[in-house]
Amino acid sequence: MAEAAVQTKDVTAPAAGARSVDALAARLDALAVPKGGFTAAARADALARLQAMGLPGPRDEYWRYTDPKAFNAPVPQPIPIEEKAPDSPLFTDLDRIVLVFVDGQFIAQESTDLAGQGLEIDILSAADQGADHWAADLYGVLETAGQNPVKRPFAALNTVAATDGVLIRVTGKAEKPVHILHRRGSADADVTWHHVIRLEEGAELTLLETGMVGARSNGMIEADLAAGAKLHHIAAKRAGHQKLGFSAIFARVATEAQFKSFTLSVNGTLMRHEGVIEFVGDDAVAHIAAAVLGDGAKGPFHHDDTVFVTHGAERCESRQVFKKVLKNGAKGVFQGKILVKPGAQKTDGYQISQALLLDEDSQFLAKPELEIYADDVVCSHGSTTGALDETALFYLRSRGVPRDRAIVLLVLSFLADALEEVEDEALRGQINDRLEAWLTRRAKI
Repeated sequence: MAEAAVQTKDVTAPAAGARSVDALAARLDALAVPKGGFTAAARADALARLQAMGLPGPRDEYWRYTDPKAFNAPVPQPIPIEEKAPDSPLFTDLDRIVLVFVDGQFIAQESTDLAGQGLEIDILSAADQGADHWAADLYGVLETAGQNPVKRPFAALNTVAATDGVLIRVTGKAEKPVHILHRRGSADADVTWHHVIRLEEGAELTLLETGMVGARSNGMIEADLAAGAKLHHIAAKRAGHQKLGFSAIFARVATEAQFKSFTLSVNGTLMRHEGVIEFVGDDAVAHIAAAVLGDGAKGPFHHDDTVFVTHGAERCESRQVFKKVLKNGAKGVFQGKILVKPGAQKTDGYQISQALLLDEDSQFLAKPELEIYADDVVCSHGSTTGALDETALFYLRSRGVPRDRAIVLLVLSFLADALEEVEDEALRGQINDRLEAWLTRRAKI
């Protein structure tokens, strides 16, 4: 009887490792993984790495605050498509190059004609039909480097399974911003997209991203900045209340280059963004910032920002500025690390994560980290969580400002530091207007 009992237990309760292997197999089986093309070697390498590391579990160090179960599931739950978005699209009044993706698939007839734009822009699904492309030297390369010292399974999964994206190579200063516009077409779309951006020496580009991607999405940008290059990345991500989204940006920043990324994130059941930045040249700058608005009134809201910045060169400056406004039981997470390698003298690293909780049910979890192996550096981090300043609220109301309007003004003031990371005043103004509209609709506590 004892032997039978043991045998039954082995059959019905497989080991955790076996469950992980089965979950990964089911996840891969549900995806249409592209075959052949210039990405074939990178995809094969990523698959081997993914199979070795497995999908994450809640006990993994960098998933302890965010349960990855919904990301691990083979398919997402369908989300009805809204007939009309509550706000008009951002950045539509700009003279820009528009690239439209519906459920992660490029729609040429709705996009700007790419000929004569002064940029080298290709679409991943089309370019990957051939065996040779400049992006072959970058696709999956920064993601691979970013797996050490922290494993990032969903980034590796992206390299394996991405079906489309844009490949942009810039050799001078781009006259127009490139605007990647996402739209939904199917209620149950599980979208995997991958962009590769290469800025040659002295080149400059503004990259905009807006829209909603699928019922679940896995998106990634690999950005390689040569000496003196400048990349301004601005993403405004609107999510439905049931949306699941993972995204990652990997940046390699060379001598005197400047990388700046700002993300506005609104709503979503479970959202996680990973930023991985490496300085490989002296006197470079990298700023990564986000403004997050979460309202749990219509369902769970969980937003996780996880950032890892590696200083591997001298006199480099990094900034991490993350602000989250949470209400009705919403949950925010920030995990940020600055690693200063030996010899990276004169490093200037700064990290701040702050949450404004508009009720007693919301929660913010922060894990700031510094790891420094150089002795001539200036590095700092800070994290605060608090409620609205009642004194400031009273001051505004005593001067005739209605309570709801006063709340909006105080929240906008709280978010201002993150918005300041957007250099372009016109773009910053549009984002501020969008924030104000969202807050005004939800101002009552």
